[in-house]
Amino acid sequence: MTKFKRIPKHIGVIPDGNRRWAVDNGMGKSEGYDYGIKPGFDLFEECKRLGIGELTLYGFTQDNTKRPAEQKQAFKKACVDAVMELEKREANLLVVGDSQSHNFPEELLKYTERRIKNQNGINVNFLVNYDWKWDVVGLLENPKTKEHEIQKNIKSKGVSRIDLVIRWGDRRRLSGFLPIQTVYSDFYILPKMWPDFEMGDLHEALAWYDKQDVTLGG
Repeated sequence: MTKFKRIPKHIGVIPDGNRRWAVDNGMGKSEGYDYGIKPGFDLFEECKRLGIGELTLYGFTQDNTKRPAEQKQAFKKACVDAVMELEKREANLLVVGDSQSHNFPEELLKYTERRIKNQNGINVNFLVNYDWKWDVVGLLENPKTKEHEIQKNIKSKGVSRIDLVIRWGDRRRLSGFLPIQTVYSDFYILPKMWPDFEMGDLHEALAWYDKQDVTLGG
């Protein structure tokens, strides 16, 4: 069993590369999203086993909804299917995103407040129809917001500070992923596409994190 001296309390996951993986495997781009569902469950179960308290998964952004209709339908369905299955696995679910938009799946409206399935279980946040500007608009409207008031004035206030962000797909950018919670996050990149996830990917990232110092800017 893999052991780590220091486990992050909260991991953020950017599961990128579904479309590129599909094309590389002779499929249409929209087909890649279905293959990105099971890796999320495998990662969730391992995080739960390791005692990680919170996990945030990047579903889709408002920018993503500008893609062709077939792709949009596919990633929306993948998000709904993933959330429904995670509830069966007793994740304490919260879906964060602009639920007033027609691009927000109706099936997920009931998850816009956290649903506690297990008081001692893992909190899972799913970003759906998310946009960083939508998230922080309260701060922009209140420029005199004090430091201790920042968290309560963002739409994603139910999501805690993220210790480690892991991105699959070899892209070296945050893509608008929770700018407030990731301000001090360590950031680990994996070159493989998300549908090729293996448990060793997570362990590799955790082993790297284990060696980092924690200064929070100090």
